[in-house]
Amino acid sequence: MQISRRTFSLGAAALGLSACQVGGAGGAGVPVGRAGLPPEMRPQPNPGWSAWVDAFRGRAVAAGIDPGVVSRSFQGAGFLPGVIDRDRNQTEFTRTLEDYLAIAASDEKVATGRAKFAQYRGTLNAIEARYGVPAQVVAAVWGLESNYGSRRGNIPIVSSTSTLAYDGRRGAFFERQLIAALRIVQNGDTTPDRMVGSWAGAMGHTQFIPTSYQAYAVDFTGDGRRDIWGEDPTDALASTAAYLSRSGWQRGVPWGGEVGVSAPSGGRVITPQPGGPSFRVTGNFDAIKRYNNSDSYAIGVGHLSDRIAGGPPIQGAFPPDRYGLTKDMRVDLQRRLTRSGYDTGGADGVLGPNSRAAIAEYQRSRGQAATGDPSVALLRSLGG
Repeated sequence: MQISRRTFSLGAAALGLSACQVGGAGGAGVPVGRAGLPPEMRPQPNPGWSAWVDAFRGRAVAAGIDPGVVSRSFQGAGFLPGVIDRDRNQTEFTRTLEDYLAIAASDEKVATGRAKFAQYRGTLNAIEARYGVPAQVVAAVWGLESNYGSRRGNIPIVSSTSTLAYDGRRGAFFERQLIAALRIVQNGDTTPDRMVGSWAGAMGHTQFIPTSYQAYAVDFTGDGRRDIWGEDPTDALASTAAYLSRSGWQRGVPWGGEVGVSAPSGGRVITPQPGGPSFRVTGNFDAIKRYNNSDSYAIGVGHLSDRIAGGPPIQGAFPPDRYGLTKDMRVDLQRRLTRSGYDTGGADGVLGPNSRAAIAEYQRSRGQAATGDPSVALLRSLGG
């Protein structure tokens, strides 16, 4: 595929999608009430959007969508200003591999992954037997994409994709997603009110955009619907394995591993973060990148899968960051700030917005410029 299944984020569900409100009776999820969405993610009157939808109806019917499906799918749909805001204000932000893995393969995510793996062991093993993708790899994708189903997104897909198609910045792409979403409804896999996901149209336990759903989703349970939205993750997990299998996954070949620790004999060596650990990767690493075209993401999936299976943390050392701080020093900084009354939101060594806000508040209290930047001197000033 020229356009990734998920073009818009780096395993973002696991790293911060809004909590979803799907799941329940029948396995297709329960309708999402507008009360569960922030105001900017609720339909707002917009004559331009309404006129665009009127014109789109003809194009949808010409593409083979039944007029009744179009009408039913747009009942209750509307223009979502928050979707436009997010699309236009995406921050270009690149985490180091060390920071990415601190989130993607955190102790909590590993522990939850092992529990979910045990809970769904029979299902995952059956999926592996059919598609050849290791059970722990499928579980790791699930963990990164939606934190094992706890963050699937709660924004109506018809509203989000029609809003983005109308906006026009990537109009043709999102119109294709919208038509694909209508085909999903027409096929009977779900209903418009249950088809929810991220603001950019990614859906379900493993975050498929509608066109990728059409191409790869499978009905593994045999109930006649390819259900990736409900509480039962079976179809979503099998669809992920089908996607990886059709992306070139080779049965019986590892994804790769850390050089000197778990690296396979074949493959190529990459060092994503200069001065950090190196990894020897195989063609299955590239199959993971078809799911999300990022070295960090593919290593995150691979490493998390190894940890779920009982493997060790990364053994190699990462270099100090641009402020001269190692991860241990960053964790210490967060702990000292928290003890001093400046909440960092946790001590994981990742200096995100909460930590930087805490640093800035501390700097202001000391009469310093509130840059929010860490430093060795700042760490020392906080005492032991």
